[in-house]
Amino acid sequence: MGKLQVTVVPGRQEVRMTREFDAPRELVFKAYTDPKAIPHWWGRLNSTTTVDKMEVREGGRWRFVEHGSDGVDHGFHGVYHSILRPERIVQTFEFEGTPGHVLLETATLEERDGKTQLTTHSVYQSVEDRDAMVRSGMEEGAAETMDRLAELLRTMA
Repeated sequence: MGKLQVTVVPGRQEVRMTREFDAPRELVFKAYTDPKAIPHWWGRLNSTTTVDKMEVREGGRWRFVEHGSDGVDHGFHGVYHSILRPERIVQTFEFEGTPGHVLLETATLEERDGKTQLTTHSVYQSVEDRDAMVRSGMEEGAAETMDRLAELLRTMA
């Protein structure tokens, strides 16, 4: 449907990503919060994802493991801080390969004419942390993940 738009302002600790999906907000929220759906869209195209834990409630924890085609596993985890169904999720996000570098992410879903705009606003602990994430290929990985989500939503509709 749409293309991922990524905004990275030099000298700021944040990244904003926006993508429009040809699906109602309830469906996008369901795909975003259903542990059975996550392996179908979360992560890079050439990887698979296992949901180790996903307690979608305030104070609940989540942990996903992305299994790369090169045989290397990458763990990610966080805590849900606020969930307003089907409008917003606030959670922490930490890549286990660089422990201690935690970001706060707010995902907002807005429905317009049967389509949903998903905006994620990620705030890093420092500009250096944000810049390291950008250099790691975050934008390409996020674009692949959002493309996979769009594909899944087509099958769920």
